[in-house]
Amino acid sequence: MKTRITGAALAALAAGPAAAQGIDESINQIFANSTGWFVSLIFSNFPGTTFPWIVGWLVVAATVFTLYFGFIQVRAFGHALALVRGDYSDPNDAGEVSHFQALTTALSGTVGLGNIAGVAVAIGIGGPGATFWMILAGLLGMASKFTECTLGVKYRNEYADGTVSGGPMYYMVKGFAERGLPGGKILAVLFAIFCILGSFGGGNMFQANQAHAQISNVVGAYPGWITGVVMAIIVFLVIVGGLKSIARVTEKVVPFMAAIYVGTALIIIVMNYDMIGTAFSQIFVGAFTNDGVVGGMIGALIQGFRRAAFSNEAGVGSAAIAHSAVRTKEPATEGFVSLLEPFIDTVVICTMTALVIIITGQLISDPATGLFLLNEAGTQIQTVTGNSGVALTSDAFSSAFGWFRYILVVAVVLFAFSTMISWSYYGLKAWTFLFGEGQTKELVFKVIFCLFVVIGASAGLDPVIDFSDAAIFAMAVVNIIALYLLMPIVKAEMNSYLARLKSGQIRKYD
Repeated sequence: MKTRITGAALAALAAGPAAAQGIDESINQIFANSTGWFVSLIFSNFPGTTFPWIVGWLVVAATVFTLYFGFIQVRAFGHALALVRGDYSDPNDAGEVSHFQALTTALSGTVGLGNIAGVAVAIGIGGPGATFWMILAGLLGMASKFTECTLGVKYRNEYADGTVSGGPMYYMVKGFAERGLPGGKILAVLFAIFCILGSFGGGNMFQANQAHAQISNVVGAYPGWITGVVMAIIVFLVIVGGLKSIARVTEKVVPFMAAIYVGTALIIIVMNYDMIGTAFSQIFVGAFTNDGVVGGMIGALIQGFRRAAFSNEAGVGSAAIAHSAVRTKEPATEGFVSLLEPFIDTVVICTMTALVIIITGQLISDPATGLFLLNEAGTQIQTVTGNSGVALTSDAFSSAFGWFRYILVVAVVLFAFSTMISWSYYGLKAWTFLFGEGQTKELVFKVIFCLFVVIGASAGLDPVIDFSDAAIFAMAVVNIIALYLLMPIVKAEMNSYLARLKSGQIRKYD
């Protein structure tokens, strides 16, 4: 009898890993089948082209805002830095967090695995030229971020207990009513629904998915749901404390993780300083030529803009939710602070990642023609190790420092963790907008959010990244409509503030 019990136990243990992997596969298949129609709708192309309409929607909006506000991202850059330092901060203003905390909270939602895995995906498909379009999208997106975050503060709700609720849902309702425009409530509800989906997708599942991929890359393969359960518990312990708890964590984690990642990237770039010119040449030339990448020049453009938008979320409206909680009585100040996000996220950090991948020679080209070689399916460029996504970035960094893959595990987990806790706040504010404030309602959302951490770590990358992009871009569809209709209000706020700043009416605080 003892022998039979032991044998059964051993058989169960032997079957455990296979059963666990079977759970992963089942979750992956169900998820892909359920979300395919939504992804197809958001990423459908303009008739007769291979250009997704949503990419054009974001690019045109960012360009319009850049021109309408007179290149505000250039004119206000220095003042934005002064605001972040606290030079103009009045501690008696209404709000929950400082300019710096609001920026780090929003950055923790954008500076994430899109900067590590997303850049690698873009370059793996669109080649080095995708980096050029990524940088351009980041620079233009600064104006989109300025527009939405100014509105977020102007139309926020301030409650008696000192808490604040703001974001696109609120400026759609209040701003439309102020201008006598119809449809504000309908747009607000749509945005809130998409924001909840976006918090489950790009702000949650994609992060958990790639965190698990990097951990597995170092310690060996194991079921994703294990990573998901551990991360879900940690995330829940932080988000249950609300925004102030999140802000306290992000103001420490974001600078630390950025220092680790950017610092190492700079060391590799300096070590290969003789390759910097060649790398930038590949980036610029690849942006305007069909140098053997998937889709040629248009493929590079699409990948660059798509990954930049996913990374910095300019025009999406998510950051306006975090910035709405800032302590200020001047809406334009947080608009200025927020335009730093796409610059830090895309122009600096994403470019660093791209340079390391290019400089370390991860992409394989034909010595005879100089053109990149594609894989058998023709879907991406061949790489030295055959990896893509976060694993490709890990290969690039590890080629210079063999030990860096262990450091990258820490960076990836921190990136994923910080992004998830920030997006939990975005999703929560959309949830309470739809269902009302209250501890029980908030707890329901937080539990559901943590369940999606487990799903994300268990599902495959392709359905996760497709759904993540689609949900976030759907937010941008609704948000940009509102921004177009409300941008005269932003311009009035901007002009009033800059005039008072120039006259000396607005002064620094000691």
